[in-house]
Amino acid sequence: MPVMSGAAAKKATYADLLAAPEGKVAELLDGELIVSPRPAGRHSVAASALLGQLWPSFSLAKAGPSGWVILMEPEVHFGEKRRVLVPDLAGWRSSRLSDVGDLTYFTMVPNWICEILSPSTQRFDRVQKLAIYSDAGVDHVWLVDPKARTLEVLERRDKLWTIAATHADQEKVRGVPFETLEIDLSALWGPAP
Repeated sequence: MPVMSGAAAKKATYADLLAAPEGKVAELLDGELIVSPRPAGRHSVAASALLGQLWPSFSLAKAGPSGWVILMEPEVHFGEKRRVLVPDLAGWRSSRLSDVGDLTYFTMVPNWICEILSPSTQRFDRVQKLAIYSDAGVDHVWLVDPKARTLEVLERRDKLWTIAATHADQEKVRGVPFETLEIDLSALWGPAP
């Protein structure tokens, strides 16, 4: 479960985020330091499998409008350093972000974000993070739940999230903004127990 600094405690800073224990995911939300455990195996399989399916068609290696920069666990600063989040996957159209160079964090808002839901972070991902993503102007969010074996595709319309589609189990799906590619959800769940 994510650990948050107490409301009565001093406001956390970016320096506090940088001093978080190694091996943890640290995020900053309006002065609260949120420290979560590293993702479990099921979570990592889902993120890796999804990236593996997107990369051949949408990586920077593809010229033209299909080019994307898709990164695993990038640190993204939304506004000032009071909102620093680490989505599981984030994507920018290459027309907006063509070179990541030596950047250690990003200030440009992604076009697409994917959160892999875990029991310990699900509430934070669905409530606080979705609100920040909407306010910042992220166009699309995917919520992948490896335990429930579901994918929710969300689109931002007038600063509100609408569910564009929901998918489950072994479906092959075409979700915005990657609707030109058929994604095999069964790969996200890993081998059956």
